[in-house]
Amino acid sequence: MKVESLSYKELLKKRPLNVQAIYGDEPVGLVSGRDIIEVARKKGAVVLAANARNPLTIKGVFRAAKKLNSVVLIELAKSESTYCGCTYDNVPDYAVKYSKELGHGVIFGLHVDHYTIKSMSDVYKAIAHLRQIIERGWTSVAIDASHNPDWENLMYTRDVAQHIPAYLGLEVEVGEIKGPGELTTLEEALFFVGGLNAWCIFPDLLAISNGSMHGTYDKTVGQIEGIDLNRTKEIADAIARYGVSIAQHGISGTPLDKAAMFPKYGINKGNVGTLWQNIIFGLEIEPETGNAVIKDGSYVKDPKRGIPMDLWNKIVAWADEQGYSRKSGDYKKANKPFHDQIMALPEEIQEQIVAETEEWATKYIKAFASEGTAELIFEAISSRRDHNSTPERKVYHSRSEFTPEKAPDACRRRKKDDKDYSD
Repeated sequence: MKVESLSYKELLKKRPLNVQAIYGDEPVGLVSGRDIIEVARKKGAVVLAANARNPLTIKGVFRAAKKLNSVVLIELAKSESTYCGCTYDNVPDYAVKYSKELGHGVIFGLHVDHYTIKSMSDVYKAIAHLRQIIERGWTSVAIDASHNPDWENLMYTRDVAQHIPAYLGLEVEVGEIKGPGELTTLEEALFFVGGLNAWCIFPDLLAISNGSMHGTYDKTVGQIEGIDLNRTKEIADAIARYGVSIAQHGISGTPLDKAAMFPKYGINKGNVGTLWQNIIFGLEIEPETGNAVIKDGSYVKDPKRGIPMDLWNKIVAWADEQGYSRKSGDYKKANKPFHDQIMALPEEIQEQIVAETEEWATKYIKAFASEGTAELIFEAISSRRDHNSTPERKVYHSRSEFTPEKAPDACRRRKKDDKDYSD
């Protein structure tokens, strides 16, 4: 994307106000999640949304995005911000830095992934915290109150969404991402999205429980990828009139040929997270899925990839001290204590990590039919008068149609547990 072009200059003038307020003098292509999903929907593509537990992930994904002229999302879950060196405060600056190194021209959004709400107390905290996050330049937010019963999910999501600027991207969720088994029903999805519509809340994306899971599929205990595309399409077709499509979570470990089918099933955003961590750590992974290999109750470190063996051994010793098994998903919590050591690695090691990240990002962008989507951003932005990308939507429902008694689970309560499925 040529930074000197008139269309790029117009894009800069029509970036979200929060971006202009902090990066107004920097020609960085940071745009609203609304524009990005509109473009993906128009092209019939899936936008790669990369969870950046380490800054090197951003650099590699940006290189692939610029090479393929694709829009991308860089995202960070609320929980990830607590155990990674990447935070809601520093990711925007990392993104601008790496964009600048490439001469700018990368078109991307910054997405607050899985901002978890479990109670009214969380709602109160979210109002202040999300305001701070948005002021740092984030351009899209995923409110995740899916841990709650259907009525509370609707109300908590409504209350938080009303404090997010309408010109920023919005993702919502019904049904926790737990893996094969418990699937979001059509009834739940329609109650949730229809109820938000009645309150004039217009999401771009709906995340559902459709058989995927976050983290590694441990095939030694029979875990397998199980995304139910038929249920996904059933829900996607039903919510399409609201201007909402599906955000697919938990893609790491999914065969690329299956991922290539996503656009046909109403999916316009694809979250990939654990894979990038596997690349950083240099774990042995399956070439068609990116799933980490587990042997003899342990992840397998490839000495020729990722961080050096001596640093990996330090991470293993640290994890042992924490009481984690050597195939535990809690290895993700090593990102923060070892962040500085990873970022201080010799340039040639960092470059190898970035190059492998770029390679995988390229595979996903191609599988997702996202090549060329950056060019379409200019059409979307030039079609409106100014920065404000708030969508035009029709209100279909009366609020009286959505009451606690009419919630799908009013007569039953889904089994809950204390586990966190948000990343």
